[in-house]
Amino acid sequence: MVAFEAAVAGGIPIIKALREGLSANRIEWIAGIINGTTNFILSEMRDKGLDFNTVLKEAQRLGYAEADPTFDIEGIDAAHKATIMSAIAFGVPMQFAKAHVEGITKLSAIDIKYAEQLGYRIKLLGITKKVPSGIELRVHPTLIPTKRLLANVEGAMNAVQVHGDAVGTTLYYGKGAGSEPTASAVIADLVDVTRLQTADPENRVPHLAFQPDALQNTPILPMAEVTTSYYLRFAVADQAGVLAEITRILAAHGVSIDALLQKEAAEGESQTDLVILTHETKEKNMMAAITEMQALKTVLGEIIKIRLENLS
Repeated sequence: MVAFEAAVAGGIPIIKALREGLSANRIEWIAGIINGTTNFILSEMRDKGLDFNTVLKEAQRLGYAEADPTFDIEGIDAAHKATIMSAIAFGVPMQFAKAHVEGITKLSAIDIKYAEQLGYRIKLLGITKKVPSGIELRVHPTLIPTKRLLANVEGAMNAVQVHGDAVGTTLYYGKGAGSEPTASAVIADLVDVTRLQTADPENRVPHLAFQPDALQNTPILPMAEVTTSYYLRFAVADQAGVLAEITRILAAHGVSIDALLQKEAAEGESQTDLVILTHETKEKNMMAAITEMQALKTVLGEIIKIRLENLS
């Protein structure tokens, strides 16, 4: 018998919810803030307007971040947890190596500020989703509408949103780390293991919710085939025709614009910021458009791309 409730989201009983509480549902998608360190850093960057490195040092001083924070800030810890939840939700083997993983080290305070102006907050999300062509398994910074409950999870707290075909959307919120929340989950596991000792092995709830002979070979999709919306930030020359050229390239790749924010150039400056939110498109279409736009002489720096999920 293997019990591992504390492995995902600390004291939140998300493993039991997926394995047992939602067993009447076909899980359609899961999106979670499942790393408290990164959520604390992003909350502080938004609240105080500080840069990533400054907040990371503060997180280490307060004990939220390890001396070597790589597993947290690069998204690896969240990807481990998302992989476990994906296996339980969709009845597939654990396939961490196929997860797409991005951390928060490249996020800047200006993108958090622009996202806020557009009605979004940036969170590091672990996302797994069943689509007709396979399963999405990805961890990356994500814009979420501020009206969503998940967008309002602050500090070192964790939250997991699960969408089932029968129950709809459910949200599980609480402490994702700490001695007492972890002990809460471990003791619950010990109680379960003790009960299972007297249960018929043929009728025990399987570790990953599905019996071994019921596991499926549903493919984990490469990131190029994932469909989502995007936030794009450009540093562009302050001259006529720039926006027209960018929108032409986006349209040529089948990418439509949902919202646009253009900042006026400061006095004496020859460049300005342009921010675009897109409708849903495949990642490969977006990357092809970015490659073409990056080559424009009027685009003066690296195009910043952050994915966007409405979680509706």
